[in-house]
Amino acid sequence: MELLAESLIVERQGGIARLRLNRPRALNALDPAMIHGIARHLAEWREDPGVTAVLVEGEGGRAFCAGGDVRHAREMLLGGDGAGLVRFLADEYAMNGDIGEFPKPWISLIDGVCMGGGVGVSVHGSHRVVTEAAVLAMPETTIGLFPDIGASYVLSRMPGALGFWLGLTGARMRGAEAVECGFATHFVPRDDLPALREALLGGDLAAIDRMARPVPPGTVAARRAEVDRCFGAGSVPAIVAALEAEGTEWAAEQLAVLRRVSPTSLFVTHEMLRRARHLDLRGCLAMDVALVRTITPYPDFAEGVRALLVDKDNTPRWTPARIEDVEPARVEAFFA
Repeated sequence: MELLAESLIVERQGGIARLRLNRPRALNALDPAMIHGIARHLAEWREDPGVTAVLVEGEGGRAFCAGGDVRHAREMLLGGDGAGLVRFLADEYAMNGDIGEFPKPWISLIDGVCMGGGVGVSVHGSHRVVTEAAVLAMPETTIGLFPDIGASYVLSRMPGALGFWLGLTGARMRGAEAVECGFATHFVPRDDLPALREALLGGDLAAIDRMARPVPPGTVAARRAEVDRCFGAGSVPAIVAALEAEGTEWAAEQLAVLRRVSPTSLFVTHEMLRRARHLDLRGCLAMDVALVRTITPYPDFAEGVRALLVDKDNTPRWTPARIEDVEPARVEAFFA
């Protein structure tokens, strides 16, 4: 067993390489040591014929990984180290790309919270197994950012307008819903997870298909018509108008979310998802790096992290404050 800065536990059992994200008090949020450790082992395991698959889990029982350490990112920004912040996130995105290109099974057992950077560690791999306790989301618009970690590649390829809905609102997909929308590939009940883990560590990769439960059309399928009608409207203002016209309780809830998150982030996210349809994963990750350079110095990122995670007053002061006041030229400039 190898312990990297106490935040990443690396083990080998036969042909199975095992990564355990080990910051349970921080819901296993990714720190630089975890990112660099995963990247280094990825490179080694790619070339090691003795490694047949990688198994990834989060420690502590509450989370797979709640995301990147955005408090640390904000501190770097406020401390004048914007270049260091870009390097930190670019390293993470490079690691996400390496997972996407890893030629062997990359198996994530997701039990608990999996958001942001946690999605990045799992969604680009071959097998994403969720339990009924799993909660997956890309909630970056709530902190003045955008769905990064190459999520635009995944979101833009979801059926209909599901990706626009999940990317703009940060809606949480629970358990089997994550399989329905495409964040996950398999659903296994939490009580069966120990047996699945034991089988995988013994080299029985077929156990995933054998132990997975069918996921019939459910809550996501039931919302598809509304989601496509509203979030497929073509622009943020058009989505707002469509939700207002829809007149349902669900539509009102989505409107409330859109009015609460960063208006600028909504426009940037919509545009990046539109562009992502024509990019491969590495292209989407390159777009993430470019956007990080322009978005993180903008006031909304530091303010969003402050309101949600530092002061926790949940009253961010966005720039501008309203969707109606976002200037298209400003949005375009972020992509320049």
